[in-house]
Amino acid sequence: MAWWNTHRDFKNSINTDINPDLASERKSPPFDVEKLTNILDGGIENTRVRRRVEASIHSDPVFSREDQYFLSSSETYEKGIQRSIHLKKKIEQLGWMKDGPEMKWLNRVLAGDIGFNVHTVFLNCINELGTDEQIAKWVPLAQNYNIIGTYAQTELGHGTYLRGLETTATFDMSTQEFLINTPKISAMKWWPGDLGRSATHALVLAQLYIKGKNYGMHPFLVQIRSLHDHSPLPGITVGDIGPKMGFAHVDNGYLFLRNIRIPLQNMLSRYSQVLPDGRYVKRGSEKINYFSMILVRVNMIGEVVVGTLTKACMIAIRYSVVRRQSEFKPGAAEAKILDYQTQQGKLLPQLATVYAFHFLCPYLLDYYNLVHHEIKSGNFKSLPELHALTAGMKALVTEYSTAGVEVCRRACGGHGYSMLSGLPSLYSYVLAACTYEGENTVLYLQTARYLVKCLAMGQSGQSLPQSVAYLTSALSRRCQARDKSDFLKTEIYLDAFEHRACRLIRGAASKVQALVHSGLEQYEAWNSTSVELLEASMAHCQYIIVKVFVDTVEKLNSDPGIHISLKRLCHLFALHWIRTNAGSFLHNEYISGNQLDMVTEIYLDLLLLLRKEAVVLVDAFDYTDEQLNSALGSYDGQVYQRLFEWAQKAPENHQVNSAYEKHMKPLFHSALSKL
Repeated sequence: MAWWNTHRDFKNSINTDINPDLASERKSPPFDVEKLTNILDGGIENTRVRRRVEASIHSDPVFSREDQYFLSSSETYEKGIQRSIHLKKKIEQLGWMKDGPEMKWLNRVLAGDIGFNVHTVFLNCINELGTDEQIAKWVPLAQNYNIIGTYAQTELGHGTYLRGLETTATFDMSTQEFLINTPKISAMKWWPGDLGRSATHALVLAQLYIKGKNYGMHPFLVQIRSLHDHSPLPGITVGDIGPKMGFAHVDNGYLFLRNIRIPLQNMLSRYSQVLPDGRYVKRGSEKINYFSMILVRVNMIGEVVVGTLTKACMIAIRYSVVRRQSEFKPGAAEAKILDYQTQQGKLLPQLATVYAFHFLCPYLLDYYNLVHHEIKSGNFKSLPELHALTAGMKALVTEYSTAGVEVCRRACGGHGYSMLSGLPSLYSYVLAACTYEGENTVLYLQTARYLVKCLAMGQSGQSLPQSVAYLTSALSRRCQARDKSDFLKTEIYLDAFEHRACRLIRGAASKVQALVHSGLEQYEAWNSTSVELLEASMAHCQYIIVKVFVDTVEKLNSDPGIHISLKRLCHLFALHWIRTNAGSFLHNEYISGNQLDMVTEIYLDLLLLLRKEAVVLVDAFDYTDEQLNSALGSYDGQVYQRLFEWAQKAPENHQVNSAYEKHMKPLFHSALSKL
């Protein structure tokens, strides 16, 4: 009774005091949290701009996420469309420029809860693959939402294997048109976002045929719905593919094209062109049609995947210092669950992973921008390396982030299963990234193919690109650690990751070569080695990520407190990966069993050190409560009050129970005379 009376109006207010268990974690931090926030944002001015953008969005009721967990799929979709259109007007009203500093923070603030997401891919493809004339015609229409576009690549029967796409575009010289056709059901476009209910136009990826010859996959602009009444145009069958695990606000769709005619000018022709007389002209690499997808992957890692894992860590770590359970010491009060080593072992490696992936993002974006600049100058030399790097990183980061979010969800016990925790939504959101824009196993093998090719180049004396130059390293060495403190030396574990990647790549390549020499066809040898090739590809990506983390931390040495914490995170990250991949490090006795015991000892020491600063390390990412949208992870730590308040908002608590009237009432009434 006393508890209830002290909570006067649960519906309208949360106790604004900070939960003392959470407040105690923030006392006397080992570094200036605001300075670390500035580092993570890329500078003080970036933090100021980001917070200004957040304030503008959070103060606008159109972007409110209140009651988000109680909306139907159709309501969520409609809200997403409303927000997109409203956002465009808001950007214009605030005077934010297209390339201005505010724009880079919008995806972080809005967390994907807007419509027209693939419309952005549509726009990027036109900008990258279209001629100046095509850009001038189509981009203004798309930017103003006069048309809504989608990127129609994936088919029912084919996804990542683009050469297998079955949609055709046949050039009709007599009419100067392309005839776009879905020859069979497996060629139906399936999954493109914005296609199901929104798009008026589609960038259709199809096999180009001229005089019976296939020239491979090319992009074609096709109108699919009327601008007058939004009805499908003649010959077009289009709709929504139905319920999914998540992404309720995205109208993933299907598209069937029956002999749709489009003008010659609707093939994006910056790098490939069909002339009126039927001649085909290619400029640069045939891989350029995939270039826009590389940008999608880079942006996906930075704007979707890593941020999702970051939020999950913030929620789980804050909750883990508020949630108390069991006696840690007999007779004492129940302990914070983060004080248990097992909870630290679940969450702190995820926190280290967040920092590693966060620092990977600018590395990938910088390299993309460098290669983009080279391509604009007609130099395609670095495109294969960029493709291999981003393919492997997309696969690894999405897989580890998805697994990490699930670790965080389970670490919150039963409450992590509630949608109100925010964690199930984060999981379904990041899980989708493991398959869209490239199925991860296929992407790993694409990276492996590049690595095997580079290994052969290195063995023949050719110079190698920077990211794979280590493939010529000697393999005769052993780990030089003599005691556990040696595993706090970055050169020790960096050498371990480099040695492992080099050995696995050489081993897989040698097996392929040996199988070919034994009489197998190349494709048979490749398939028979694909498990080892995939492992080699993962090892390469892990080495690059650890190296980027080490290099980044070494440069961030202006603040001693921050530098110490980041070094601990870097050490924990690397040692966690050594422990979880112990078999491949023990192989050939590069690391001995005794040294692996040292790794475990120092790893456990790091858990205890990082436990003390875990809360401030997640606070530094500075996600607002509105962005987290979690009853478990709010800044004030008032978990139980917030769970109860939000639960009361469920529509079921304010509706007549029809199941009672239809099914339960007769049963209950029959008991009245018996009680």
